[in-house]
Amino acid sequence: MVELAPSILSCDFSRLQENLDDTKNTKLKMLHIDVMDGIFVPNISFGFKVIEDIRKRNDYFFDTHLMIERPERYIERFVKAGSDRITFHIEATENQSEVISLIKSYGIEAGITLKPATDPKDILPFLKDLDCVLVMSVEPGFGGQSFIKDSLDKVRIFREYIDKNKLDTKIEIDGGIKTTNVSRVIEAGCDEIVSGSDIFGKDDIKKQIEEYYKIFDQAKSTCGD
Repeated sequence: MVELAPSILSCDFSRLQENLDDTKNTKLKMLHIDVMDGIFVPNISFGFKVIEDIRKRNDYFFDTHLMIERPERYIERFVKAGSDRITFHIEATENQSEVISLIKSYGIEAGITLKPATDPKDILPFLKDLDCVLVMSVEPGFGGQSFIKDSLDKVRIFREYIDKNKLDTKIEIDGGIKTTNVSRVIEAGCDEIVSGSDIFGKDDIKKQIEEYYKIFDQAKSTCGD
């Protein structure tokens, strides 16, 4: 089953919990939480306090994507804030295996991701130890960008490797995803879909989430899953 992970980066932060309440009573199980430090990417988002506060009132799987330098410094604090999965960038640390082990030592899921210019083959040796690989289909740092079509090739490379080696690693995609192109990324092999502005930028958030799941169901029928 394909899962949706709306990115709270696209929420109206003056109405953050109200936006999140609009996601409830749907099939939704996950929220995507983008953390940026202004160093690894040229933008700053939010940190531990926001995650801690929304954790109190939202019983979703918190899919935390760290766009920060040397993420190993902060893994424990993001776990304590309420993250259920922590995904970090291969380019942000020289100690990828150690970071994966550190994340898993807290009993949560570990993911790794890559910038669009990074060779996906750099990720392959880590897949056996990961719960998720995140394909960035835009340059990390800002929401609302256009989808990079070459990202589908990365998805296919990961799909082939995961299936060939009988791994349980999920493939997630993030950036420029809309109802108009999401079928293509599912066909390429994605398991989890991150969408921000195409959900939280809509007047009827709940209706838009339901529209995504209708497309997921259609894709499932087409694939014979």
